[in-house]
Amino acid sequence: MKQTLAQKLVARAAGRKAVTPGEIVTCKVDLAMMHDSGGPRRVKPMLERLGAKVWDPAKVVVITDHYVPAYDEESRSIIRIARDWAREARIENFYDGEGICHVVLPERGHLRPGMFVVGGDSHSPTGGAFAAYMFGVGATEMLGVLVTGEIWLKVPHTIAMEFDGKLQPGVAAKDVMLFLIGRFGMDGGQYQAVEYRGGAIRKLSMQERMTLCNMTAELGGQTGLIASDEVTAQFLGTEVESWASDPDAPVLAHHRFDASELAPQVAAPHSPANAKPVAEFTEVKPNLAYIGACTGAKLDDLRMAAAVLKNRKARMRLLVAPASARDQKAAQDDGTLDILLDAGAELLPNACGICAGYGEHTLPDNAVAISSTARNFKGRMGAPSSQVYLASPYTVAATAAAGRVCDPREFLH
Repeated sequence: MKQTLAQKLVARAAGRKAVTPGEIVTCKVDLAMMHDSGGPRRVKPMLERLGAKVWDPAKVVVITDHYVPAYDEESRSIIRIARDWAREARIENFYDGEGICHVVLPERGHLRPGMFVVGGDSHSPTGGAFAAYMFGVGATEMLGVLVTGEIWLKVPHTIAMEFDGKLQPGVAAKDVMLFLIGRFGMDGGQYQAVEYRGGAIRKLSMQERMTLCNMTAELGGQTGLIASDEVTAQFLGTEVESWASDPDAPVLAHHRFDASELAPQVAAPHSPANAKPVAEFTEVKPNLAYIGACTGAKLDDLRMAAAVLKNRKARMRLLVAPASARDQKAAQDDGTLDILLDAGAELLPNACGICAGYGEHTLPDNAVAISSTARNFKGRMGAPSSQVYLASPYTVAATAAAGRVCDPREFLH
């Protein structure tokens, strides 16, 4: 029986040769990831009430990213709980203030093709960029995983999103996702597995693939997946096993697009589904540009912004929050960070920050921002009266330089 990549990954975790979409199976978890917001402060009291311990501390990763840097009593308490529990539970992999969980997890080598992973955050499908089946769960489901090392799953159908050709310079994975969300809506993934295929996808870097799979959450899929290949191996620095769908494996839907025809996209407030080509927003004049979050401030993202801003000055407030300490160091070493700072950027900590509505830089009343984050729901990034437009790092940087929403291709000839 021909199997999709999603079926193969679930079958391996379930100890089966094959699985069928719609059936319910119990899967062994290879890795569980939690952050400070939805992790220890939620599961610690429940574990104590049960008198239970973690099934395998070596298979749990805890990362602080939502409430760092701590600046009030609530945040200090949340971080303290995470640190104390990681020590008490003997968690072997605890990363404290090193960056956003979805970026730190793979950069520290915890993801490999073929794995079955759960994460305590809705953007956990990021792991699918590595041909790992990864999805988000709530604290109660995470409790079950921590105690048993297992979780049940309804085997998903696969929706194939195929992009042939090549993206134009100035068009990025973020534009691909905003286009798909604008086209199919935030329930277009039908809580199934969304697999990204085609020549344009194969040409993407690993960090760009991470952006695609990450925002499967906004598309409404359970997980996003990309078959493993030489790009995967190069990022991981080792040979990897090939994980891919069988040719002609049945799928729920198969959508095909010409990547070369895709223009930069912008999503208007207050939904990623309000996405249209950038040309429709050129009259919008934001007063703040934000390059941050797991979908918009990785090393590749920072380089996109720098390509636009080199030898230019921002004409509005520009905030940059690199997604991880390692990516910030790499951007500093190769000159990318200097370009952004010379353009007038203010550097913020390696954390979720404004994207999660946390910290001292959240949006004030009536702010109009253009942001590289994944979501622009009303009030998410600050005052409910603020307006957030979503775009790629290219487009955010071009907007900062132009003083209005701007097609980055105007700066990249």
